[in-house]
Amino acid sequence: MLKTIKRILIFSGKHRGKLIQSFALDVIFSICQAMPIFAMVYALNSIIVARDTGENITMETVFLAFLIMAVGLAGKILFGYLANEKRSIACFSMCSDKRIEIGDRLKRMPMGYFSSNRLGEISSAVTTTIGDIENKAGDILDRIIVGFVHAVIISIVISIFDWRMGIISILAIILGMIVNSILQKKSIDIAPKRQEAQGALVSAVLEYIQGISIVKSFGLGEKSNRAVDEAIEESRKRNMGLEKVFNKLIALYLYVFKIAACTIILMSCYLFSGGRLSLLSTLMMVVSSFVIYSYIELIGTVSGVLRLLDSSMDKIQTVEEIPLMDESGRDIQPENYNIELKNVSFSYDERKILDNITLTIPQNSTVAIVGPSGGGKSTICSLIARFWDVNEGRVLLGGYDVKEYTCESLMRNISMVFQNVYLFHDTILNNIKFGYPEATMEEVVEAAKRASCHEFIEKLPEGYNTLIGEGGSSLSGGEKQRISIARAILKDASIIILDEATSSVDPENENQLQLAIRELTKYKTVIMIAHRLSTVRNADKIFVLSGGHIVQSGKHEELIREKGIYREFIQIRKKAIGWNLG
Repeated sequence: MLKTIKRILIFSGKHRGKLIQSFALDVIFSICQAMPIFAMVYALNSIIVARDTGENITMETVFLAFLIMAVGLAGKILFGYLANEKRSIACFSMCSDKRIEIGDRLKRMPMGYFSSNRLGEISSAVTTTIGDIENKAGDILDRIIVGFVHAVIISIVISIFDWRMGIISILAIILGMIVNSILQKKSIDIAPKRQEAQGALVSAVLEYIQGISIVKSFGLGEKSNRAVDEAIEESRKRNMGLEKVFNKLIALYLYVFKIAACTIILMSCYLFSGGRLSLLSTLMMVVSSFVIYSYIELIGTVSGVLRLLDSSMDKIQTVEEIPLMDESGRDIQPENYNIELKNVSFSYDERKILDNITLTIPQNSTVAIVGPSGGGKSTICSLIARFWDVNEGRVLLGGYDVKEYTCESLMRNISMVFQNVYLFHDTILNNIKFGYPEATMEEVVEAAKRASCHEFIEKLPEGYNTLIGEGGSSLSGGEKQRISIARAILKDASIIILDEATSSVDPENENQLQLAIRELTKYKTVIMIAHRLSTVRNADKIFVLSGGHIVQSGKHEELIREKGIYREFIQIRKKAIGWNLG
């Protein structure tokens, strides 16, 4: 338990001070909770004395008892509010910071991490897992601290009146903590399995939702839903197993305090009947027995959650321990934008994609990479942008190995336009400004005009402030592509990578898209992966990639005269464009 509290304090980072302040306020809150008992003891003592002496209870006595109770009540409300405020702000703030921190780390992790860990597991870590900490950590800390302090304070008060009752109450606290410790040990085995099942459930649901169009088109609703049903069932079993184990131990934990309270009542009455305990002390013990364990009993109800918190923090820690690609990188501004691949080899797991590739891309030149699918074209672009690290060889930008850069300083020099454009569920304005958040409205409009998308944006219901669906679902492929080019124009990076940016665009949009690309690539170092002749024929150099090797290189006019893959590629493309139904 103390270990988990310590971990929460470490997890809280710069907000640790607020949590500690909330602890101190909880202690004062617990003292204020005990004050009505002091008032009651004072009032009972006054009544007993008045009975024995035959005197009336004075108004001063009544007022003082009332004052003690009023101060206790006011303190309980005030310090409870302040403690809860500090604790809530700290929990929400620390989890917000942790989400941002993980988001920053994800940008600097190798792409292999995202391949071996499904989207659902990452989503679960930053949503469900951190959400558990966010919603439960404060409540648990409150119950533990208030429960302990409240029980200890009243045990001390009881001990003042009778040391025997004090020993019983303290022994009950110790025995309860032993049971709680057993509960924690049991949850060490169960809680991680529950978290694993929760992550699998999120993964299955996400996969089902993302593939719903395929499911419907093939009429496989029932079959494809089986994985979701199985994940739900597994999550149910894990949660039920957790509850079955915890409920037995929680019941035992509660019985310890109920038995202790009954023992205090019976023992007090027994001692009073034998004349060994005064009436005031007896009444004090009976009243205290009903309130002494009222808060510490609540710790049992959160004991299982305590281990879930531990498991959640373990999961977050696992993400935080993924090695970053640029831990030893530095902020570099290259003097030129020459790109070189020297004896580069790369494999996805056991499948070799590139084998001893060497090529040079001079600054301000345009090169095209063509070849059969799966030949490694996109992989070369990914290695230049350092989405992956080479297995052998070196990738240089401006004479520096890309591994010497921080991810941020490397990507500052590169803009990428992909075949499958992703736009965020936000306004068109913010999607374009994603390339340069500090841009003015005038700069955004200028970039949109150069990307040939200003005209269609102006026709939308709210212009640049039109909210688009997640992934740009409310726009056509050509419109999305031009917005992504506007984003790249606004970023104004010196190196442009076009990964089959025009391959899936309809003929009506192609002309505007070509104009947009021409604006984007002016005075830039350009690397394009393309299948269209109109895109590659004007390149300064064309590299033909096949089977992980560069099999041809040169200008279009040179390669079209040679026998080989490039000429076959062009001939196939020409036939594909010229086909008709006859």
